[in-house]
Amino acid sequence: MKITDSDRFWSHVAGDSADDCWLWTSSLGVTGYGRFKFRGRAVRAHRYAYEALRSEIPGGLVLDHLCRNRACVNPWHLEPVSQRANVLRGGGVAAQAAAKTHCPQGHPYDSANTIVSSEGYRRCRTCCRIADRLRRAAK
Repeated sequence: MKITDSDRFWSHVAGDSADDCWLWTSSLGVTGYGRFKFRGRAVRAHRYAYEALRSEIPGGLVLDHLCRNRACVNPWHLEPVSQRANVLRGGGVAAQAAAKTHCPQGHPYDSANTIVSSEGYRRCRTCCRIADRLRRAAK
């Protein structure tokens, strides 16, 4: 008798309480997310669990681990959000930069005092003016 994909998947999950993390006990990718071979393709284990027990993931959205545990496949610990919201909720460099309200010299990052570079980085308009003045004065 052939084992189904679903049976194979759930044999690699430890935990069953809706409140607790359900840990993926099989292979993890380099980013720490569970990996599962489904219909000949590697898929993220938490995405498989979400679609199996909750619903299809809406187009353009990603799943945010509310528990902050990448190995967790509990679909009640996952929320579909935009990629931007997911990044800003995390603790990565982009989230830390976005949380800053003032430049290192203390000037506010507001619409009147912020320049967005072509690379997407924020620059303080006041600091740019000061640097330009100093450059011109040094010539």
